[in-house]
Amino acid sequence: MEIEEETEETPEYGGKRSRFQRDWTRGSIIRNLLLLGWPMSINAIMTMMGPTIDMIWVGRLGEASIAGVGVAGTAVMVVNSVRMGLTTGTRAMIARFIGAGDDKGANSVGQQAVVVSAVFSIIMAIIGIVLAEPIMRVFGLEEAVVSEGAAYMRIMFVGSVAMSFRMLAESVMQASGDSLTPMMASAGFRILHVALCPFLVFGWWIFPAMGVSGAAMTNVVSQTLGAAVGLWALFSGRSVWLDRSHWWNDGGIIGRIAIWRVVQLVPSRLRLSLRDFRLDRNIIWRIVRIGIPASVTGVERSFANLVLVLFVTPFGTTAVAAHSLIQRVAQFAHMPAQGIGQAAGVLAGQNLGAGQPGRAERTGWTAAALFSVVMVIASLVIIFWAEEIIGVFNSEPALKALGGNFLRIEIVSFVVFGLVMVLSQCLNGVGDTMIPMITTLLSMWLIQVPLAYVLPKYTDLGVYGVRWGIVSAIVLRAIIYTVYFKSGRWKSKRI
Repeated sequence: MEIEEETEETPEYGGKRSRFQRDWTRGSIIRNLLLLGWPMSINAIMTMMGPTIDMIWVGRLGEASIAGVGVAGTAVMVVNSVRMGLTTGTRAMIARFIGAGDDKGANSVGQQAVVVSAVFSIIMAIIGIVLAEPIMRVFGLEEAVVSEGAAYMRIMFVGSVAMSFRMLAESVMQASGDSLTPMMASAGFRILHVALCPFLVFGWWIFPAMGVSGAAMTNVVSQTLGAAVGLWALFSGRSVWLDRSHWWNDGGIIGRIAIWRVVQLVPSRLRLSLRDFRLDRNIIWRIVRIGIPASVTGVERSFANLVLVLFVTPFGTTAVAAHSLIQRVAQFAHMPAQGIGQAAGVLAGQNLGAGQPGRAERTGWTAAALFSVVMVIASLVIIFWAEEIIGVFNSEPALKALGGNFLRIEIVSFVVFGLVMVLSQCLNGVGDTMIPMITTLLSMWLIQVPLAYVLPKYTDLGVYGVRWGIVSAIVLRAIIYTVYFKSGRWKSKRI
């Protein structure tokens, strides 16, 4: 199928119909992965830009601020893991309904997901108000680090309402086959984030100097914009479409694009409606039943990362800051894999819904291979420029040296991370969330945490032992996911 054949004539919207109304269970697997996956990868990168941007500006405030935001950010990731788990249930069910051609069923899932998101947001806001400082004190950090981290965490938890509804809108659109609209919405609110963050952190122009609280407030403000745009697109039934026929004009693109002709709003595959809404406990339970293992997987990973902070803390604030920076850099590098994995999960879910399990499996393997090539290239860059990458966040020589060594150790995990992230996301996308939960439990609590404790204490590796414990667990997860995915048992998963 040629790309030009992915639109078809309709009287509305300039005589074209968006590719988001296409049948994603047909045609070239690679082409479908790329068309659906590249916006998801960019969107995933932009999602990580929030904490990364925060760390870049907070890095100018000193080591206590870096360490505080790093530890608090890990706690925020625990919350985001629960939230993402719940959206996994929504995503898996909608993908199955769309693949089966049941748009009404997909709309019912979206309605109940609104209720789940609202309840979750209220609970997280209460936790943030009451428990921010007690959570920070658990780690035995210096008082300055506790103060900075608690201020950041409190605002981020209270801002969970915006984050939850942004992720809801994003997940529903992506599961229905529209990945470009969420990407465009993310681009808009991240531009606001990039522009606003230094003003609130340092008090530029008319804004007060809020320090780490300013970084958190920027997140909340920008994600509120993202939630508003995403919900509008979802309930209006409009998708963003890039009309390639207007990209070129007389052989040139610079200065000749009519942006309103290239970027168009066209009918989406799924238009969410609250008409005839009623609380459906059965659907809510199915969302939660699929989502709980995915949430536990994320919480296991995030909580294990919090435990790792306890192992790093005795080596000093510089080590905590370097560890926090590497977590950010690694997560940033992993985001494209998450995007490709989510695309593979959506396509696999739709293919299972359409009764094509063989095509669903080929989609997973193809996506894993594509991202593995990317990570090998990224690893080559890190070998030569690790210190320069760390220097983007902080220029202190000791921090750059330690962080650079941490990052080179991380290369071991990078070369297998395509299998880990893509295959796990593919399993989540089809609703088989129990295996990723068990795999994460075993690899982190039987391998990662014990090694991260033993290696620094009983060998000459020192703080580097913590990083070696982390990469060892990732290699084990790659092996388990490969064996299970090849077994094909996930193809019979019912949701």
